[in-house]
Amino acid sequence: MRASWTGTKPPSCRGQEEKPSKNQLPEYDPKCYLCPQNFRASGDRNPDYKKTFIFINDYSAVKEDQAAYSTETSPDDLASTLLRAEPTTGRCHVLTFSAKHHLTLADMTREEILPIIQVWTQAYAAHLRPDGPLAATASACLANLPSLSPENTMTPPKTQLRHMQIFENKGAAMGCSNPHPHCQIWTTSSMPEEPAAEMVQLARYRAEHGGRHLLADYVQLEVEKGERVVFQNDGFLVVCPWWAVWPFEVLVIPKRHVRALVDLTDEERLQFAEAIQEVTRRYDNVFETSFPYSSGIHQAPLDATEEEAENSYIHMHFYPPLLRSATVRKFLVGYELMAEPQRDITPEQAAVRLRNCGGELYRNLLP
Repeated sequence: MRASWTGTKPPSCRGQEEKPSKNQLPEYDPKCYLCPQNFRASGDRNPDYKKTFIFINDYSAVKEDQAAYSTETSPDDLASTLLRAEPTTGRCHVLTFSAKHHLTLADMTREEILPIIQVWTQAYAAHLRPDGPLAATASACLANLPSLSPENTMTPPKTQLRHMQIFENKGAAMGCSNPHPHCQIWTTSSMPEEPAAEMVQLARYRAEHGGRHLLADYVQLEVEKGERVVFQNDGFLVVCPWWAVWPFEVLVIPKRHVRALVDLTDEERLQFAEAIQEVTRRYDNVFETSFPYSSGIHQAPLDATEEEAENSYIHMHFYPPLLRSATVRKFLVGYELMAEPQRDITPEQAAVRLRNCGGELYRNLLP
């Protein structure tokens, strides 16, 4: 992880000033395939849900049942030596955050975000290895969570899967084609590259530092310095990380070692909801617009060994593209694409901007 900075832009390059944008979306859209009681592409009709609704994606990137894939290998064949591919199976879910089409996480209270985290937790628990190191914790956790409503039932996978990626793409700038508040949950038999690389570094740090956790030490460092802290409560820290690539990138980290969602207490789930709400509201307030981003949770593998589970430390990334206004984006091109990313503003500067954007959501104050 590396931090670099090319310096601030001169005033002439800061982009035009934008007027605050209002939310023009209706509370219900009869053409939206995520709104209650509407039909989806599959022909299935959504239930009249009131909070969350989870279902198998009609356009799943991976499926549990799909054609087998294999390649012939030969030590004398360059193609089999250099060009390798492995099959991946899994399940792709969509989870709506609310029945209301016009809301975003920034509009919701922590109490309204809490049911989302509860469903994330239940989805993770449903896919865990039954005899794995997190199974007993998951069972105790589920006993304390509200039962899923009938439309939110989830069945265990047909075969044990490896990784669950919970992520949200918000805004057209991040490729989101439907503004109805929702996220996706992809569960796969393989481990994707970014969380795999993080696992390697978390394991290495713990081995080289007497069992200490990298992110636990990082939380301590950032709390002591305070320069990059955006928000914190008793359970979570929101920080613009030292190694950030995107201008207003943030990391949400629990203050104690938490391996996965099932480790969180009832109070910590509410604190996590508050941290997410603080991030998304401050994003919208920075440029007084509905701020686009991609966010995602990294946590222990579903089939983790004892060692992998202990090395894991749950955290949530937010990668937003906006740079100097509601319409000026950062692009990873040229030197950044061919060599390494450069900072347009420092993490410390970004943290100050976000800290100062607390308070009421800007559009609630518009006439």
